[in-house]
Amino acid sequence: MQKVPGTLNQHSTRSTLNLHEPKNRFDPTQLEAQSVHIVLSTMSAPKSLAIIIGAGPTSGAGVARVLAREGNMAVALLARNQTNLEALRDELRKSVKGGVFHSFPSDTSPSSLQKTFKAIAAHPELKELKLRLAIYHVKHSLKEPFMQTTPEAYGESLQTYATGAFAFGQESLRMMYAQNGGETLLADTNGEKKGTIIYTGTLGALRTNEGFAAYGSGRAGARSVAQAIAKEHSRTGVHCVHAIANGGIENDSDSEATRTGKKMSAERVGETYLWLASQKAALWTHELDLRPAQERF
Repeated sequence: MQKVPGTLNQHSTRSTLNLHEPKNRFDPTQLEAQSVHIVLSTMSAPKSLAIIIGAGPTSGAGVARVLAREGNMAVALLARNQTNLEALRDELRKSVKGGVFHSFPSDTSPSSLQKTFKAIAAHPELKELKLRLAIYHVKHSLKEPFMQTTPEAYGESLQTYATGAFAFGQESLRMMYAQNGGETLLADTNGEKKGTIIYTGTLGALRTNEGFAAYGSGRAGARSVAQAIAKEHSRTGVHCVHAIANGGIENDSDSEATRTGKKMSAERVGETYLWLASQKAALWTHELDLRPAQERF
């Protein structure tokens, strides 16, 4: 067998000649180590984009970790409080080595969402990535006796949550279509999926309890938005899901409460969302009920 002359330069993918070394000094283990390094570097680069609005330190954080770590996605984090949002971004960067997380302060108003989606599309580290998954994960509640709730408060609650869900869906669709050649039919693209939109809901979307007229109306409104998107845009390659999260969610995936099914794990929610985003056109889940094992229903 012919000997390979020279030694491997560990800062290059090519071997270089060293005339002062014996011809048999080539060490194949160096090439193997370098190959592993190259593969790992490639794996760490995100292949697509996820956007989460309502990103908080519990469920939002767990979902974001899974999407970055297991879905190889860059994650755009949206929430109202800039200080808290930046703290979450920094914590996620520490917990997921090589993960790409960027924060964009935003509320659910149409003008704020339009501005934020434009900022995401122009961001130097995100602009080349296709939006694979958009998650509306907003927490919003108003509990008051029916006769003490003013029409103005009721309308404001709907505007914040249901209109926000509508605007978020529109902006997500615009970005997905812009990145994938427009509203082409699945029949014309061999079933190619353009992206997934998930609305995290609650049982309030299905039935409303005493004192929750505004809350239930908003949740039901967001559920109807998800249905409307699914019925109109499934044929053009956008998968829309309404996920009913019924029960407490913990950020710790290995606590006593999550191990025994008293509470949901945020990362298990993230794994479910990643599974939904990975579904092919032959079978798309539209609505599902998420609950820990011990949750009563």
